[in-house]
This record gives sequence, structure tokens and C-alpha cells, in this order.
Amino acid sequence: MASLLNLVSLSPKTFSNTRTTTSSLQPRILQHPSSLSFNNSRWRFTVRAAETDANEAVKSQAPDKAPSKDGSSFNQLLGIKGAAQETNKWKIRLQLTKPVTWPPLVWGVVCGAAASGNFHWTFEDVAKSILCMLMSGPFLTGYTQTMNDWYDREIDAINEPYRPIPSGAIAENEVITQIWVLLLGGLAVAGTLDIWAGHDFPILFYLAVGGSLLSYIYSAPPLKLKQNGWIGNFALGASYISLPWWAGQALFGTLTPDIIVLTILYSIAGLGIAIVNDFKSIEGDRALGLQSLPVAFGAETAKWICVGAIDITQLSVAGYLLGAGKPYYALALVGLIVPQVIFQFKYFLKDPVKYDVKYQASAQPFLVLGLLVTALATSH
Repeated sequence: MASLLNLVSLSPKTFSNTRTTTSSLQPRILQHPSSLSFNNSRWRFTVRAAETDANEAVKSQAPDKAPSKDGSSFNQLLGIKGAAQETNKWKIRLQLTKPVTWPPLVWGVVCGAAASGNFHWTFEDVAKSILCMLMSGPFLTGYTQTMNDWYDREIDAINEPYRPIPSGAIAENEVITQIWVLLLGGLAVAGTLDIWAGHDFPILFYLAVGGSLLSYIYSAPPLKLKQNGWIGNFALGASYISLPWWAGQALFGTLTPDIIVLTILYSIAGLGIAIVNDFKSIEGDRALGLQSLPVAFGAETAKWICVGAIDITQLSVAGYLLGAGKPYYALALVGLIVPQVIFQFKYFLKDPVKYDVKYQASAQPFLVLGLLVTALATSH
């Protein structure tokens, strides 16, 4: 819900993904009393605020790496590269939630609703779906992205020192407050949807809790799943594909084991998409000892792993649909895979760093349309 969900959006990078670090290059951390904690009888969830003695150095580097006069206000609002330096706190808060990462979660809810076979174009069903999208996107993906930036503040001080947290554009306590507001808001919306849908078991609430926890362990030590290229990217893919789909389907129908397996399989394609974003961070990841797949296998091998995960997964789903007696849906899915392969050779395989944005903008619409085709196939 990203993670939930990103649902938790965890992370997506669009699927955007930066990293937190510990190494000789990382600034020395001084303990600070402010903290974020969540307790119950079984586990404790804590985010501690910290100050780094690199703050001053970060501020001095920012103008060299991202001159405000060259930045885009539109990019700033979306939370993507090339953003203008901003002083308005509400715009900075929006930037931290990375609105550009919300659409995949929103689309996942659409796919889940379609797969349920019980969505109808009534005012009530449309209102329910919009509220579920708000939970998955602005609330829980926003929570995930803000928390991810919080834990990435040291590596961002090296790779992107102009970002809001390392540049000092927003105070620590303001970031902590935003994390809590978005998390609790998302959980409250999930509980409201369970009541509205008449669920005896609050499945949406538990999906939101699970997705939020996945987002936390993705970004935060000691587990920090993102440090491992395979586990971290798969968790990211599941957050953007499986969790919102499950939420949409559970809201309008029943979440069945076959759908759970199919969406988890589709999450392997999400792993491939997540790898795309690792290429631009190779230098920082290598210096800080993070084992992203481009660092672990080299850029040449990693780009083939990336496209293989995306293409083989979708072809496997097409085969599943064919075996399930849905030949037209399978053919439609194959037709949507073809342009993705074309754009992989045209952009990504030529230069995954230079053309990453062009590739994703060109190819990903066909992948998300393939998700809807699969959802419609499973609903009939």
C-alpha cells in the first residue's frame, strides 16, 4: 500500500529508490532526542531522529549540483530529478511524498477492483475505490517515500545533497510528524473501508499494517531490505503491484489464493522495473558497499537481468492465461509485451543511465495495461 501499501509505493522509485548507508564516507551521526515509535505487546516500530555534522557541507554542495535557477517547479511538485529549490514548506512536504510514484498504486487498486468482478459504476463503488486509491497513494505511498528519504539522508548528502532533508529545507521534527500523520491517516482510511464494505474480518486494515511494516523494514535498519538487490527490489515490486491489487479486490470481492500467486508472480516484473532505477546510483552504492544488482553483477549483466525479469514474467502470465482457457486475453498480453521489448532495445539496453526516464515513460504504460488485461481475464 509502496510499500500498501507502499500501498506501501515502499519505496517506488517510479519506482524511485535511494539508499541509506554506513561507511567511512558517511557523516558521523549525533544522537538527537526526537524519535518516532510505535509499540504493542509483540513488536516495536521506531524511527529516531538524527543530526549529522555534514549538514553544513551538504548545504554548500547543493548549489553546485542542482542550481535552483535551472530547476523545474513541476518536477519539484512531483518529487523527481531536476526539481527547483523550494522554500514553501507545503510544497516541500508534497515533494517528500513523491506524487510521481502514486499512479502505479492507484492503477493496482483499479486492477484489483476489475479482478473482483463485483465493481459497478455506482456512486458508492466509485467513492469506495477513490478512498482506497487515496489510502494506497497519497497516504501510504507518501508515508513510505517520506520515511525512505529520512533513512536515505546520509547517502543523499553524497548523491543528491540538494534534496529537502540533507539540504536542511525541512526540519527533522517536521519530517517525523509527516511520517506519523501519513501512516495513521492511511490506517484510519483502511479501517473505514472495512466498515463501509461490511467486512467481518478487517482485511484492508491488516493489508495496510502489513504493507506499512514492509515499507519500514525496506528502508530502516537493522533489516533494511533495500541493501540487498534481490530482496529489496522484489519487496518494492510486490508493494507496487500485489498489495494495491489485493486491496482493490478485497474491497469489492474475495481475495483468492490463485490471485495471490498470480500477483506475486507479476511482482517479479516489478523487481525488474525497480532495477532500472539502480543504475543511476551505481557510484554511490559501490562507494558505500550497497549490493544493488548493477554493483553486484556489473551494469552489462544487470541490464539483461532487468529486462529478463520484466519480459519472462509477463510471458509466463500469458502462458497461464492460455492454459486457463483465455486465449484472447493471452494474445492481448503478448501484444503489449512486444512494444516493451522494442523500447528496451531502443533505449534501455543502449544506455540504462542516459535513457532510464525515456525507457520507463515509453515502456511502462504497456506493462500497466497488461496488468489490467490480466485482471479482466481473471474476473471472467
